Amino acid sequence: MNTIAVIDYGMGNLRSVAKALEFVAPEARVVVTSDARQIEAAERVLFPGVGALRDCMAELARLELIEPLRRAAAAKPFMGICLGMQALLDHSEENGGTEGLGIVPGRVKRFDISHLDSVTGERLKIPHMGWNEVHQEADHPMWRDIEQDSRFYFVHSYYVEPQRAADRAGTTHYGVDFASAIAVGNIFAAQFHPEKSQQAGLTLLRNFVAWNGET
Repeated sequence: MNTIAVIDYGMGNLRSVAKALEFVAPEARVVVTSDARQIEAAERVLFPGVGALRDCMAELARLELIEPLRRAAAAKPFMGICLGMQALLDHSEENGGTEGLGIVPGRVKRFDISHLDSVTGERLKIPHMGWNEVHQEADHPMWRDIEQDSRFYFVHSYYVEPQRAADRAGTTHYGVDFASAIAVGNIFAAQFHPEKSQQAGLTLLRNFVAWNGET
């Protein structure tokens, strides 16, 4: 059976993610878990989350999940969502500086509310909340059957800046052009919430269930 481990570290509406996965893949076994053994045994891993990265890293350490997550990200189809995407990088500006998992080279930056949008000239509202377009930067199996510039639902005050331009799988404009999706080997991560993004989001999750981790 195709088992999907949804990481439970107490941050985020995990049930909505799990229900979306169960809807698109009724034949799969979806396990919401903080048990390292279940993470190791799963065929694929989804790492969601909302909130502050410092709290996220503290909870992962308390639950002894940091190394199991690193091993999973190195070995099987792995998807990060929102905070679960940001945590994959080296470092975040949040809370005066917070170290991430260091799986994907790069950093997490805060939207600068003192700047005007480079396109509209309007002052940014933080957090970036609501629907916005995602421009696919790479031909990737996770984008299958999703139209270019489809709209997804965002809620975030920080954005990812990968060190390598080739790791950008999707970009979105909000004041600046930022990486709204990254893809590195068997890892795919999105800043937006697919479980809240209607048909395009459900298609992305369906693609994750079928993805073998190769590009």
